[in-house]
Amino acid sequence: MEKFMSEDFLLTTETAKTLFAVCKDEPIFDWHCHLSPQEIYENKEPEDITSLWLLGDHYKWRAMRSFGIEEHYITGDAGHYEKFKAWAKVIPHLIGNPLYHWTHLELQRYFGIEEPLNEKTCDDIWERANKKIKEGGFTPREMIERSNVSCICTTDDAADSLEYHIEIAKDKSFKTKVLPAFRPDKALDVEALSFPDWVSSLNSVSGKTVTDFKSLTGILRERVDFFSSLGCRACDHGLTYVPFRRAKEDELDGIVKKALNGDKLEICEIEKYKTELLIFFGKLYAEKDWGMEIHIGAMRNNNTAMLNKIGPNTGFDSIGDDFVAHNLSRLLDSLETEGKLPKVILFTLNPKDNYVLGSMLGNFQGTGVHSKIQFGSAWWFNDNYDGMREQMKALMNLGVFTKFIGMVTDSRSFLSYPRHEYFRRILCKLIADMVEQGKYPADMDFVCQVVRDISFNNAVEYFGL
Repeated sequence: MEKFMSEDFLLTTETAKTLFAVCKDEPIFDWHCHLSPQEIYENKEPEDITSLWLLGDHYKWRAMRSFGIEEHYITGDAGHYEKFKAWAKVIPHLIGNPLYHWTHLELQRYFGIEEPLNEKTCDDIWERANKKIKEGGFTPREMIERSNVSCICTTDDAADSLEYHIEIAKDKSFKTKVLPAFRPDKALDVEALSFPDWVSSLNSVSGKTVTDFKSLTGILRERVDFFSSLGCRACDHGLTYVPFRRAKEDELDGIVKKALNGDKLEICEIEKYKTELLIFFGKLYAEKDWGMEIHIGAMRNNNTAMLNKIGPNTGFDSIGDDFVAHNLSRLLDSLETEGKLPKVILFTLNPKDNYVLGSMLGNFQGTGVHSKIQFGSAWWFNDNYDGMREQMKALMNLGVFTKFIGMVTDSRSFLSYPRHEYFRRILCKLIADMVEQGKYPADMDFVCQVVRDISFNNAVEYFGL
C-alpha cells in the first residue's frame, strides 16, 4: 500500500517520477490570481492558521456548508480555534475532493506536518502549525518567496489607483514581480444597479466625466495606458455568457445615458453595449500586446438570502450552461477581420464546452505567435484531478499541447501555491502514461523540456516577460 501523499504522490511510473523531478523546482508564474496587493505591501504576520486558511476561502466554506456546519463557524463570529476545529471535522469526509489534497499539501510544504487532519489530530496540528507561524516566515512576501514565485499578476478594477503596486515596485529587496492585471467587469456591467456609482469612481480617478460611450472609452483607454505603465501584461473578463450584438455609436450613447440615470435597460441594449465595449477592449489589448483572458460560464450569487446577508464571493456561485460557440466565434472573428485580434486565453467553467473552446482555437491561430489563442487551464469547479486531466486531454486532441501556458492559482490565499505542484504531478503522469503505453516515443530530453515549458517557460514567453 502506498504511503499517504508520499513524495511520489500521483507519480505511478518511473517515467512520471523522472518528468516531475525536472519540473518540480521550476519557478511559478502566477498570471491570474486574486491576491491582495495591499496585503502584499503591508506584509503583516498572520494571527494563526485560521487567518491563513479559512477566513477568505469560499471553497472550504462550501464544503463546510455541505457537511452541515452552521454559518456561525464559517463566516460568523466563532473563534478561530472553533472554526479550525469545524474544518478538521469536515476534511476526512472529502474523499476525492481536491480540497483534501490541497489541505494536506499545504500542511506538508509549509508546516512539515505529514499526518492527515481530522478530529483526533486537530488539537496537535493546531498547536504545531501556530507554533511555526509564531516562529516567523509566514508574511505574504515570505510565503511568496518560499513558494518560488517569480511573478504575480493580481486582478485589479479598471478604476483602481494601483497605489500598492507602485509602492511594492519601489522595494527592490522583494524580488518577485507584482504586476496589475486589468479587470474591467464593472465597466461592462452596465445593467448593474452599482454602475452609476462605479462610473463616479472612474470619474474621480481620471479627473474627467463620462457622459456618453465615447467619453467612457476615452477614459478607459487612459486607464489601460496607466496599467501598462506599471507593467500590466494581462487583462481579464468574467462573462456569464458571450454576447454579440452590434450597435452604432448613437445607440451606445443612449444606452450609457440611460444606465447613468438608473433606468432599466432592455436585454438587447445590454448585449449591444457589452459587445461593442469588448471589441473596443480587444483592439486596445492588441495594440498593447496583452493577453486577453475570457472566463466564461460562472453563474454567480445564486442564493439571494446569503448574498444579502454576507455579500458576493462567499461560496454561492456555480456552473452556467449557456451556449458559447456562435457568439464567441463572431466576437473573435470581428476582431480578426480588422487585424486587431489580441492574444486570447479562453476559459470555460462548464466542462461540456472543453471541445467547443478547444476546437475554436484553431480558427484564429497563426501570425507567428505560439498558440496565440490558448485554452485556459481547468478553472474553479474543474480545478481537480479529473478536471485538469480532461482539459489537457481536450487540448492534446485538438491543439498544440507543448505550447500550453499552464496553471493559474485563481486564489485569494497565500497558501495556495502547492496547487501548482498538484498540477505538475498530474501533467507529468498524463504525459508519462502516454510514453509508457507506447503512444509517444520515450524521447526523454524532449518530454522533459515539455513539462518545464508548460510549468513556466511558455507563460513567460506568451506574456512577454
